[in-house]
Amino acid sequence: MTVISSRENKIIKELVRFKKAGFRKENDLIIIDGAREISAAIAAGVNIQSLFCCPPLIKTASGKYGNFFGLDQEKIITVSPAVFERICYKENPDGFFATASSPRKSLSDIKSKNQPLIIILERVEKPGNLGAILRTAHAVHAAAVIINDSQTDIYNPNVIRASEGYVFFQTVVCATIEETVKWLKENKIKSFAAATSGAKRYTEADLNIPAAIVLGSEADGLSATWLKEADQLIKIPMSEGLDSLNVSVAAAVIAFEALRQRAV
Repeated sequence: MTVISSRENKIIKELVRFKKAGFRKENDLIIIDGAREISAAIAAGVNIQSLFCCPPLIKTASGKYGNFFGLDQEKIITVSPAVFERICYKENPDGFFATASSPRKSLSDIKSKNQPLIIILERVEKPGNLGAILRTAHAVHAAAVIINDSQTDIYNPNVIRASEGYVFFQTVVCATIEETVKWLKENKIKSFAAATSGAKRYTEADLNIPAAIVLGSEADGLSATWLKEADQLIKIPMSEGLDSLNVSVAAAVIAFEALRQRAV
């Protein structure tokens, strides 16, 4: 076990650079801030490179995370509170921080079971919204989340935190619209795109089939390409003067309707 107390240590200086998405991508690594999230990553089979811990900040019950999550001692680095403050990402840290190999998944990794439910997101920008949608995807047993023209890092620390670590259990794939449409057709999955121009209410659509729910960006909604390529346009009715919901809320509303129909 290594011990670091200097904020100017070369390992710490390098680690601070990982707060930038470009540097993480360049090095094919992600950072995981928090015990719950690290535990989830390990349970999902993510390869942890290094675990940084700050004993004075650790508030969890002794042994809750199994002797530093059961990691090999050579991967564990103990740091001072001043050092941990420099490397951590979130407020009120719990004393655990890790670097890990970036998981890589493609459309071929999606397990298209008999009646899969897929969530497709186009140009979603806010990490918090993406994280919330990933939690919803896990809650409704979605087979995958496909992201077209991603505007945020899938493994942004805020995505990991907002998803409560479920990003590691979910099959999350980045693909072009063309690749996505082709994959849907090959797997006989019908796409339902949420749009104000939708002819049917989401409750009137038959989601009790192999289905993909398609949602657009927070600012612009779906592109003309998706509005054309979708098998059916659906809408969420709402009060006059309001034409959209937060994308994570819209995803949850429609996804749980799909779950309700499948439970009938």
